[in-house]
Amino acid sequence: MKLIIKLLKDLKYEVMNGTTEGGITDLVYDSRKVTRDCMFVCIKGAVYDSHEHVDEIAAKGAKVIVAQKKVKVPPQVTLILVPDTRQALSLISAAYFDHPAEKMKVIGITGTKGKTTTTFMIKGILEHAGYKVGLIGTIETIIGDRHIPADNTTPESYLIQEYFSWMVEAGCQICVMEVSSQGLMMHRTAGIPFEIGIFTNLAPDHIGPNEHASFEEYASCKSLLFRQCKLGIANADDEHFDTVLSGHTCRLETIGFSEKADYRASHMELIRRPGYLGVKYHVSGKISMDAEIDVPGVFSVYNSLTAIAVCRHFEVSEDDLKEALKTVKTRGRIEMIKVSDDFTLMIDYAHNAMSLESLLNTLKEYHPERLVCVFGCGGNRSKLRRYEMGEVSGRLADLTIITSDNPRFEEPQAIIDDIKTGIGRTNGKYVEICDRKEAIRYAIRHGQKGDVIVLAGKGHEDYQEIKGKKYPMDERVLIQEILEEG
Repeated sequence: MKLIIKLLKDLKYEVMNGTTEGGITDLVYDSRKVTRDCMFVCIKGAVYDSHEHVDEIAAKGAKVIVAQKKVKVPPQVTLILVPDTRQALSLISAAYFDHPAEKMKVIGITGTKGKTTTTFMIKGILEHAGYKVGLIGTIETIIGDRHIPADNTTPESYLIQEYFSWMVEAGCQICVMEVSSQGLMMHRTAGIPFEIGIFTNLAPDHIGPNEHASFEEYASCKSLLFRQCKLGIANADDEHFDTVLSGHTCRLETIGFSEKADYRASHMELIRRPGYLGVKYHVSGKISMDAEIDVPGVFSVYNSLTAIAVCRHFEVSEDDLKEALKTVKTRGRIEMIKVSDDFTLMIDYAHNAMSLESLLNTLKEYHPERLVCVFGCGGNRSKLRRYEMGEVSGRLADLTIITSDNPRFEEPQAIIDDIKTGIGRTNGKYVEICDRKEAIRYAIRHGQKGDVIVLAGKGHEDYQEIKGKKYPMDERVLIQEILEEG
């Protein structure tokens, strides 16, 4: 039993019916999972509002109902009124799991791009230095040997606190997590005592009917992290630095190429060897060292520079930093797969025009003989994305191989035809091969000396979604099968 009064300790609330004496057996926010004598927190979603189903929830045995508007409950049910039930769920969940975040150091990363790679870099370096580290992010949650696939970049607050509690049980000293603007806006991270908050960069994204109303709101949500952490580490080169850090209450350190940055990158050099693309640079300011990473591009400098700045606060040695940076990898983020000494093949999650353009421009800086892009687009999504991605690949790649992604409930060929409309706006060369494995086979079989081939769109995903069902499909497995088939 969890005492009701203790769960409400950090909330502003009003008791509208019943009593806060006694305890509850469970904390629930999904009306399908109500248990007898539980505390139920009503959440208003885009489609379903559990405030409208209080009778049913009470009939299933809920003992306490937390709501943000006055609802009618039976006499035996306690009704707690709060200003915002999403925020309440976050604070109650922390208390329910006995405040596990206070038993670790939590690092939160926000920004438009770079969150996933930076979390994995930080985790890799800290583990190389001997720390036990948990991770919550876009790809998965990692707790020891457990890998839990992610539904959202930042999970619901109850899940975050449950994951924190499992991390504490597993002996984790640190948790590094991606913090999305949606997660901040919906109070999923409310009450978490972040040791370090990180800002990578900001660009127009996630703006629409079901996300953010405007770019200003998007930026404002990002800024919330820096009123909730002890130390902020931010990209001083980003044009929206002042906006995102406006009103910050934390100590602040900066990274970037700028002379004013606390951790400054200089003397950047692109490295290219058979089957390998990377970058090396010098760090000065709060530390002086040379760094090399086997991930190409200037954005990799920013990600690794951030990781260096974070890990210095955990007294990671220069040797550990250098060794770990050379080996740390992020699944599906410019993940190089060795198949030949003649050309370079990689897998990346780029699945919209902005990310694909950034990726292809980065790879062009290495002056490949040919830049080959293999990609498709998801079904039941905006046709505009298909036109835009087709146009980007047609403009920047020397050869585009159009294939299938997750067609969902659409016909793959119809999606391919939309992509071709975009490519048609350019002079780009292309072939179309609907079967993704055959498209990858074609790319490998026709790979030429000096080529850079990128398989874009799937990244870390290990499935293909067709007509409501997910079928196993991991590009790493497909590549291995193709190589074994000869």
